[in-house]
Amino acid sequence: MNRPLFLLIAGFCCLALAFCSGRGGGFDAANDKPVAVGAPVPDAEAGRVDAAAISTVPQSSGTTELLQAISIVDEQTVWVSGHGATYARTLDGGQTWQAAIPPGAEGLQFRDVHAVDAQTAYLMSAGPGDASRVYKTTDGGESWTLQHTNPDAEGFYDCMDFWDPEHGALYGDTVDGSVVILTTSNGGETWERVPAEGLPAALSGEGGFAASGTCLVAGPEGRAWIGTGAATSARVLRSEDMGRTWVAAETPIVSAGSAGITSVSFRDAMNGMVVGGEITDHEGRFDNVAVTSDGGRTWVLAGRPAMSGAAYGSSYVPGAPTPTVVIVGPSGADYSLDDGATWMSLDSLPYWAVSFASPSAGWAVGPEGRITKLELH
Repeated sequence: MNRPLFLLIAGFCCLALAFCSGRGGGFDAANDKPVAVGAPVPDAEAGRVDAAAISTVPQSSGTTELLQAISIVDEQTVWVSGHGATYARTLDGGQTWQAAIPPGAEGLQFRDVHAVDAQTAYLMSAGPGDASRVYKTTDGGESWTLQHTNPDAEGFYDCMDFWDPEHGALYGDTVDGSVVILTTSNGGETWERVPAEGLPAALSGEGGFAASGTCLVAGPEGRAWIGTGAATSARVLRSEDMGRTWVAAETPIVSAGSAGITSVSFRDAMNGMVVGGEITDHEGRFDNVAVTSDGGRTWVLAGRPAMSGAAYGSSYVPGAPTPTVVIVGPSGADYSLDDGATWMSLDSLPYWAVSFASPSAGWAVGPEGRITKLELH
């Protein structure tokens, strides 16, 4: 996306409590024509979850910055990150949070975080050129090392994830007509760009959404998936060899310059979901949820959420008795107990990201330092 148009949209996003991201200066999206008709929209009140199904408990984050990403180590240890170069950590399941800013990172937007354990974590900032960076701590945030700075002036990093403490991948918007994916095999000491021969051809303008840190997810046995947008089609890029090679699959998610896939979530190696939508339209309803049962090779539309607008984040609930998933966005939070076939409203407050350690320990984050603990009953 050209920079003047990005600046216009970025201003709109901030005023409307939407997120800004990727292409050419901080905006990631894609808008693809839907190829099938979604399920009817459930009535928001008739479909609203009863209070006993999922509880929402506000927690004090220690910051008023917009929080955009979550990384859960276990039910007690969680890291979150966001704007104002801010991150926060809890070691007691969210009863207390400690927020801080890495020295020298002031002004950055940490759109993604990956925690290895209570002491080791990575922060990824998103922004044009050298504003896209990767930091790492091994002492619980007492000190941080700047591991990598985006060398491309036109580049913009969107999200990252790790298979294990040493092996990870990072995705960024297309640069000079080529998909940008970097991998590390040494805990982030070096990041190497995947060669063109290992990548699908990029669509014109294609990029990601630096919305919730979940446009890239690493899965079992070296699998990984990336959701894209801002092009003629919203695609999922898939790897089965720890990011060395990738193939693309089209999805029926709505796609265009400001629409596409914002978040990817898998409950096992074969079954997953992508969500997204038109991020500048908070009142519209779209075909913005698709599911796969073959590891991401093919995708079909699921039901339309109860909430309006785009979904920014998504998370399956590990250990739930049925395929349970929660999605969040500026218009609130929904949940499904049937793998996205039907949706019920959970909350009307704006959120950017959601993640679960177990049915009894999940978190959603959003504007003004919002952290809400989620628990299924």
